[in-house]
Amino acid sequence: MTTARVIELDPVLALAPVDAVPRIGLVLLSTDATTEPDFARFLDRNDVLVASNRITFENPTTRESLLRTGPLLEAAAADLLPGSRFAAIYFSCTAATAVLGAKGVAAAIAKAKPEAVTVTPITAASAALRTLGARRISLLAPYTAPVTAGVAESFSSMGFTIDRLTCWNLEDDRDMGRVRPETIIDAAAGALDPASDALFISCTALHSSETVPALEAALGRPVVTSNHAAAWTCRELAGQGGRHLEGGRLFDHRLDPTLL
Repeated sequence: MTTARVIELDPVLALAPVDAVPRIGLVLLSTDATTEPDFARFLDRNDVLVASNRITFENPTTRESLLRTGPLLEAAAADLLPGSRFAAIYFSCTAATAVLGAKGVAAAIAKAKPEAVTVTPITAASAALRTLGARRISLLAPYTAPVTAGVAESFSSMGFTIDRLTCWNLEDDRDMGRVRPETIIDAAAGALDPASDALFISCTALHSSETVPALEAALGRPVVTSNHAAAWTCRELAGQGGRHLEGGRLFDHRLDPTLL
């Protein structure tokens, strides 16, 4: 048997620094097929490392099923590249954030990754809307009316005026992920109240981020979506801020971290 020749590496010369690039963590529902492509669209993967982990989610989407995600968050965050530091951890579920509370989500994730900024669709969207100068908003969502109302209440509690709520009354988030982008575009005009400063399209499963430039051109007002706002926020936290062709008006602005 041939004996292997052992080469000892000099860690200083041979190994890249542990934190060579910023890291963004994604905590996703097991049924989520949209967030990772959205983040791939908006982040330069050469300059940031994006790692994802999933938690069990069972449909239908109700307050009870959303509440069951809470106890799973700490372990999911802990299993994101154990021992690595993260610039941000994004919990990708708008409706669950509304039920659990953004502070509750942040507290759970901070137990595992205390150095990271916790980003949720609601905190990111709030920061995005305020950055765009929006205080009155209309909300378009795929959920049932009770779940949609819960998301709206979260924004109301942060000081936004909700002029109009529109929803498709879907219960299965896998169906939410199958809503065609053109369906979203067709619904947006009717969902936007004339008094609103902006339209917020809720749900991380919806393929809505890609519709933002077309919608802003058609509506003449800012449009923010769950993953769109979160990707902008995470880009900023990872030092990648700046314009993006698919980012719409939001990506012309820089994040004020005090808004999170």
